[in-house]
Amino acid sequence: MNTQEILEKQRKYLWPNHILYYTEPLPLDHGEGNYVWDVEGRRYLDFFGGILTTSVGHNHPRVVNAVREQVGKLIHSSTLYPNENHVLLAEKMAEITPGRLQQSFFTNSGSEANETAIVAAQTFTDHREVVALRHAYSGRTSLTMSVTAHANWKLGKSFSPDIKHALNPYCYRCPLKMSYPSCGVACAQDIEDVIKTTTSGRIAAFMAEPIQGVGGFITPPPEYFKLAVDIAHHYGGVFICDEVQTGFGRTGEYWFGISHWGVEPEIMTMAKGIANGLPMGNTITVPEVAQAMTGRGLTLSTFGGNPTSTAASLATIEAIEEEAPPAAIALTGDHLRGGLERLWEKYPLIGDVRGKGLMQGIEMVTNRQTKEPAPVAVAQLFEETRARGLLIGKGGLFGNVIRISPPLTVTIEQIDEALAILDHAFGAVHETLGVN
Repeated sequence: MNTQEILEKQRKYLWPNHILYYTEPLPLDHGEGNYVWDVEGRRYLDFFGGILTTSVGHNHPRVVNAVREQVGKLIHSSTLYPNENHVLLAEKMAEITPGRLQQSFFTNSGSEANETAIVAAQTFTDHREVVALRHAYSGRTSLTMSVTAHANWKLGKSFSPDIKHALNPYCYRCPLKMSYPSCGVACAQDIEDVIKTTTSGRIAAFMAEPIQGVGGFITPPPEYFKLAVDIAHHYGGVFICDEVQTGFGRTGEYWFGISHWGVEPEIMTMAKGIANGLPMGNTITVPEVAQAMTGRGLTLSTFGGNPTSTAASLATIEAIEEEAPPAAIALTGDHLRGGLERLWEKYPLIGDVRGKGLMQGIEMVTNRQTKEPAPVAVAQLFEETRARGLLIGKGGLFGNVIRISPPLTVTIEQIDEALAILDHAFGAVHETLGVN
């Protein structure tokens, strides 16, 4: 089918609340490496990676071969029957995750992984309330939408009263109108204030993303998580670290983003980049949390840990180890960040550049002094980059943050190609809007 035929069926047979990028939505046909092609044959450099999901690029031979081999043997069995891929992947997760994290429960998505984590924390601590952060995004189930702190992402009317929200460490738009480092990271102290004033005084967990993804790649200062987790522990809670977007080397140096802050969670969730596009989520815990789930009721996962997705995940991790290990991502991420900072120096519409590794955000504003969000400029930048063959993402509470997250296998040459396209696209947007 051509573009118009696909879009006609999209309108007729799919829910109209599906979010589609671009004024004229873009149906994709196939991909190879770090490029994708639309149904009309136009090629695009993919710098959003299916929302940080295609860790090692499209149709990576190692992943494709692993999936083909497994599909020829056994596609599905459920967790009622052990299988080799399932236990090998769980063993690998224990190897690459920080601290004492050891035992996994695999599901289908980040939403399920996060919901599983909350239930595990409540069961282990025998407390109910969870402190999350403003601007968080944790999924699309009722419970994970309760954790989510964006009004636009909360569908329906059934939300958990057990979830409380503290201020997030958004230094560029400090909710306390303070400046780092003279602020003393006062936003972390707000967690204690929330516990004291809005909870029973004993919590099940503090839950946070190392870098807020949908929130606009908001990156906390170095001291933040040590302070925050100490407060959570003091009030009886565990730390649930949501690595759905930051995991698998995305932030450089380490396999998981939280290691940049030097703390070790009792529970960690992951999805997206775990299997290079096949559906999978995982909740990994320290042994005592996993043990607490025993004897509290029956549980299984029909699709979690199925042989095909676990085969893809094992192959994805092997590809990362050989072609794009975290130490290498730190270097390519530094190159990307340097180029983005040069764009910041050149274009006044860029208010802030932030992130780590290959997870970089560009916050766009109409005025650097007032920091007025510029979602219209973002929409125009999307059209300009698409016309030049580059796919990017967006996020932020105000819809004004460009999210840059190419596959981990991206080359320096491809980063330079993307930076050149961004340079021309920003120039066109500034000219259109009359910004000097």
